[in-house]
Parts: sequence; structure tokens; C-alpha cells
Amino acid sequence: MGAQPEQELFLYDPSLLLKLDFYRSPAKFNPPITAVAPGEPWLKVRPLKTGDYRRGFLQSLSQLTNVGEISEAQFLNRFAEMRAKGDYYVTVIEDLRSNKIIGSATLVIERKFIHSCGIRAHLEDVVVDDTYRGKQLGKLIVVTVTLLAEVLGCYKMSLECKDKLIPFYRSIGYVDEKGNSNSMTLRYANQNRL
Repeated sequence: MGAQPEQELFLYDPSLLLKLDFYRSPAKFNPPITAVAPGEPWLKVRPLKTGDYRRGFLQSLSQLTNVGEISEAQFLNRFAEMRAKGDYYVTVIEDLRSNKIIGSATLVIERKFIHSCGIRAHLEDVVVDDTYRGKQLGKLIVVTVTLLAEVLGCYKMSLECKDKLIPFYRSIGYVDEKGNSNSMTLRYANQNRL
């Protein structure tokens, strides 16, 4: 008898993606696609899994920003932290033909006292592999996590983006908030403190 393959863990319950109503989004898809039916039988939209380190998840993110050198153990530790916290919803698109992650977006939940102890969503780390662009996949992954935030009961979703991406986000329903459109950051020299 051979060894059983290791059971991979999802970052969050994949059945949440079945609850998304793409008709609620102002985004227009031509031809129509959804998280459940992403347009090609070899595409799969799903939560991040423990095996996605080997499927090139970090290489996909490197098209967005500097990822750094991360071992599989570091990836699995961070995955476990995010899963235990329950406020991270990293959603990926996988090319099943090559078992490769070709896109992703992160939904982060912020628990508040305001808005009757409401929860606010942040959209982070949106990326689609250069070679797959033009298939509506960027729009698909953003609309997927945007609708997911609504299903999770968030009162608002916000994001930061480069000026050139503002028309893209406007086309799928995001608006500039007058008097509140500036994004400012402070970066720390030593990121490895705790």
C-alpha cells in the first residue's frame, strides 16, 4: 500500500465562493464569467491552499512587488497564522493544465467598533500573470473578492492603487471619496521586529 498524498488545507472555506452573486456587481464581463465558471475549463478560482507554494504563488506575487526569499516552511507558517486568525481571504486563479497559480487577490478584514462593531474590508495584492492578461482575469479576481467581502458582512471595501489603475477600479464599481482620496504610508527600516 502506497503512502496517502498529503491533504492540502484551504485558507478559508471554498463553499463561500458558491454564494457570490455576480449579477450584483456593476462590472460587465464579455463573455460572462464568474468565480465558479471562469471562462475556460482549465481555470479554477479558489482559496489559497498549503500546496500553492509549489504552484508558484510567490512567483506570481513577484510580478507585483518584491517578495523576498521565502522558504516553504516560512510560507506554511504564515499560512497557518492567517488561517488561525480567520481575517485573511487570499483567493487565487489556478491554471489546472500546468498546476500553476496565475493570479490572486487578498481580502483583509478589519474589525471595528464603529458601524455597530462592523467589519471593513481591504483589497490587497491583486496580480494576474502577464501571459494571461486580456482574459478578464484581473476583473474576475477583484470582483470575486469584492463580492466575498459583501457575503462576509463588510460595510465597506477599500483599496490603494496606482493612478493608472483608477479607471479599471471605477469600471467595476469603486469610487473616489471626495476629500478622502489620499493614500499615505510610512515604511519602517527594519521589518523583522517582534
